[in-house]
Amino acid sequence: MSTVRTLTLADAALPGVTAFRDLALVAGASVLTALAAQVAVPLPGSPVPLTGQTFAVLLTGAALGARRAFLAQALYLAEGAAGLPVFAGGLGGAWLLAGPTGGFLFAFPLAAALVGALAERGWDRRFATTLAAMLLGTGVILLSGAAALARLLPPGQALGAGLWPFLPGDLLKAVAASLVLPAAWRAVGSGRSGRGA
Repeated sequence: MSTVRTLTLADAALPGVTAFRDLALVAGASVLTALAAQVAVPLPGSPVPLTGQTFAVLLTGAALGARRAFLAQALYLAEGAAGLPVFAGGLGGAWLLAGPTGGFLFAFPLAAALVGALAERGWDRRFATTLAAMLLGTGVILLSGAAALARLLPPGQALGAGLWPFLPGDLLKAVAASLVLPAAWRAVGSGRSGRGA
């Protein structure tokens, strides 16, 4: 049964459904996340740096939609697990997924898919709804990261190391994405919709 959905930004900017286009978008989003990971700032008291990854994860989620965004972030994790230097600091290796950053990394496909699903319902067209989608996606990443850190750190330290230090930066990234997406829609022409599975 078909359901009506709103086109994503990628669908509107690059019309026509082709496997090559979708593969290119998925691969491009994984590369963008890898590049954003290299913008890393160590945070005092936390084993996890503040990076540009979450901005890339959420922005590509909104631009690509749920399915492609999930695949892009799953590809990113597979690249890192295979040893490619795509994680923060140019690191790679499956061992990083079991370390302090693992909870954050494993949440990337889920957060991207959530934001993508909301974008498919038109949440990325206005500042307020885009911000809400970005904050929900950010929440998935932060809660997953803090939960994973709770297994590695002494009791009571997970929130201080994996949640509170990231809130100001993640709020700024969410606001930035909420300004970028509606502006991008104005550039390509908002309001077009299509039919999807």
